Amino acid sequence: MNVEVVMGESEEVPEMIAPDPHPVDPDEFFAKNAFRMVFQTNNFFLPQIRDLIEKGEVLNLRPEYQRRLRWSTMQKSKLIESLLLNIPIPPVFLYESDAARYEIMDGQQRLNAVKEFLAGDFALTSLTVLKPLNGIRYSRCPPRIKRALDRASLSAIVLLLESDAESAQNRLTMTDMRRFIFDRLNTGGTKLNPQEIRNALNPGPFNRTIIDLTRNDLFTQVFDIPPYVEVDPNDYYENTQRQKNVLYSSMADCQLVLRYFALKDDENIRGSMKSMLDRAMEIKVPDEQANSLRQEYIERFSFLYDLFGGKPFTLPPDEKGRERVSAAIYDASMVAINLLWDIRIEIQADAANVRARLAAAATDPNQLAILTGQGNTANAVRERIRLMRSIFRPE
Repeated sequence: MNVEVVMGESEEVPEMIAPDPHPVDPDEFFAKNAFRMVFQTNNFFLPQIRDLIEKGEVLNLRPEYQRRLRWSTMQKSKLIESLLLNIPIPPVFLYESDAARYEIMDGQQRLNAVKEFLAGDFALTSLTVLKPLNGIRYSRCPPRIKRALDRASLSAIVLLLESDAESAQNRLTMTDMRRFIFDRLNTGGTKLNPQEIRNALNPGPFNRTIIDLTRNDLFTQVFDIPPYVEVDPNDYYENTQRQKNVLYSSMADCQLVLRYFALKDDENIRGSMKSMLDRAMEIKVPDEQANSLRQEYIERFSFLYDLFGGKPFTLPPDEKGRERVSAAIYDASMVAINLLWDIRIEIQADAANVRARLAAAATDPNQLAILTGQGNTANAVRERIRLMRSIFRPE
């Protein structure tokens, strides 16, 4: 089964800014509005990095809750080669969390490559300068090479909690400062996509809820993601089968969950889809409310799963007979059924007609264009939700 994510996150058109009729003196503005980031720089030898990650007491590098791992063995090998050749490596960026741990902000792939090579998880490949080392794992490295790796180091820039206090008078939070850093980082690696950035900038109960929901059995079944079967994963865990799934590896599964919470609030349906998702992710949610939102999502998703006979959000088979799941039909269905939640029993009793109305809409080119989100605007989102609502309950 193919998952069709048909609606992207286009950027909003920037507003035209009129000249300021009351220009501010730059020196005065700087004096009143400048803030200070408090940071420290550390150098870690590679064995120290391995120990910090494996012990999990100081450095939190959990890929399930951060950026999913995407570097190839060739990319990891190139990093090891650079370390052996003493080629300068861009620093990793960490921030100090409330739990007195370092959370990764940029550099997860580099840290993971070091950890995996020293653990013997991969053999070097595609080296261009140190070609004779191709095929060698850490355990088989000659003593001279092992000593070189043990002396190699990565630098880390750590944003400290004191930054929050320093900037309090200017109403900047740690999240604001992390965003500043994210916007200015250009380390030459694989660029983070919008959901990876949201995930990194907004840790907390709501983000954890989103990730937990992507592990739900029905969710992984519908979107054809390998199931989450681990009972008690360690602090540095990632399921290798899930890694191979495109939705999982790109955090598009988290974006799918977020779409429901972003679009259920009609006032948030404005601007681009990206801006809707950004705003929704930034809302601070306490633990109790996060648990309530988790239950709400599961109830709506489970209801739609049953309503459509285990195949919700599905488009008619294509010319090759393949079923397709539409992200646009998914978010419209979830929001529409939430609006009609009080009459869900009546809708369930009318399940056969609901399915017939959706099938009819999917064969109508005009309605299909609405359902699949071909218009990526706020009005198109509202229109899609209205159409789905009328399919559930004709007026």
